[in-house]
Amino acid sequence: MDLRSTPARFLDKFIELYLLPNTHFRMQVKQAIHIICEFLKERCFRSGPYRVRILKVVKGGSSGKGTALRGRSDADLVVFLSPFDSFQDQLHLRKEYIEEIRRQLEACQREKLFSVEFKVQNPLWNNPRALSFVLSSSQLKEEVEFDVLPAFDALGQLTTGYKPDPKVYVELIQECTRLKKEGEFSTCFTELQRDFLRQRPTKLKSLIRLVKHWFQICKEKIGKPLPQQYALELLTVYAWEKWNGETEFETAQGFQTVLELVINYKELCIYWTVNYDFSNSEIKEYLKKQLEKSRPVILDPADPTGNVGGGDPEGWRRLAREAEAWLGTQCFIKWDGSPVGSWITLMKATVRTRRLGLMRRIQDKVMLGHISILISLSTTAHPRQCPLHRQKKTGHAPSFECQCILGERLQSHPDQPPHSSFPGRTLDLGG
Repeated sequence: MDLRSTPARFLDKFIELYLLPNTHFRMQVKQAIHIICEFLKERCFRSGPYRVRILKVVKGGSSGKGTALRGRSDADLVVFLSPFDSFQDQLHLRKEYIEEIRRQLEACQREKLFSVEFKVQNPLWNNPRALSFVLSSSQLKEEVEFDVLPAFDALGQLTTGYKPDPKVYVELIQECTRLKKEGEFSTCFTELQRDFLRQRPTKLKSLIRLVKHWFQICKEKIGKPLPQQYALELLTVYAWEKWNGETEFETAQGFQTVLELVINYKELCIYWTVNYDFSNSEIKEYLKKQLEKSRPVILDPADPTGNVGGGDPEGWRRLAREAEAWLGTQCFIKWDGSPVGSWITLMKATVRTRRLGLMRRIQDKVMLGHISILISLSTTAHPRQCPLHRQKKTGHAPSFECQCILGERLQSHPDQPPHSSFPGRTLDLGG
């Protein structure tokens, strides 16, 4: 079924039927990952010149985050190695360890333990980050693509609610600044990237799958350059956090919100403080510089040096043009022919409604105050009880109640800004 022709009310069904991995697919990928993990832990560095301890193997990518698409059998495995004692070690030593992993995989292939087909790395890249290969086995009914990435264990063992020591990020910032390689060591923070998405509600992860599927359609149509897919995933989380935040929502509205954000990419400046924040002076100064960069800015929530929204702005421009064209498709039309709208539109409408309601209440109160004054004058202003000069003095003054309303809800002093009577008054809908 074509996504373009799928009505808004059937998007959830589309995700269920075509995008969610089925049980067989998940078992295939899980089995393939188990084969490679066992190879890395039990065989890879047990012989030869390298005496290396595997500290841990972390499943990253879509499989680790729980946002994998059906039919896309790929897995990222980050291997944390004991010889890597610093970010610098990872940069300078990873090439030889990648070559050793390849030699050991070829030995397994000769022994017919499993079949491996290697993808050729770009020859212009002398220091690759990953070893890419395709695994096939008699136990597997389909091939699985792997990226194995050696990394420095900057975080150690993570526990629930873990937040990295600011010293880790200070060291990272210093190293990336010195090398002029921002985002170079994002693999060290794979666990934080994974946990940032894996803990999200099921419906949000389904929306992420839909956005990724749309991105793949655009990629097949217009090719490169395009923004990072990870940037689209983070953009989806941002849209949900800022304008919805519910475990249940209208998928079409969420989808349209993400596309509207893509269209307005020149205004995007997004970051999270779940793993790092402004409390450390050195991190604070660095973040200020990051956030001052030309838009779009989308900082990796696990790695402040990684602006995943950066790069070639031409990619964003091309994707934004596609997003504009998609907004006219059936995905964003209700059963009665009306547009579904986005969360941004709904929020703005809510704020406008609240503002109008507030102003009407103020006007009603003011009117009631003036009526009470007139009633008071008509009942008490008898010539014998209230002389004429006193009637003139008090007849046009607002009542005490009316002064309080104006003071609290409009302006207490000419030189002071008006007080907000509800939180939505100061919402930044462009942010």
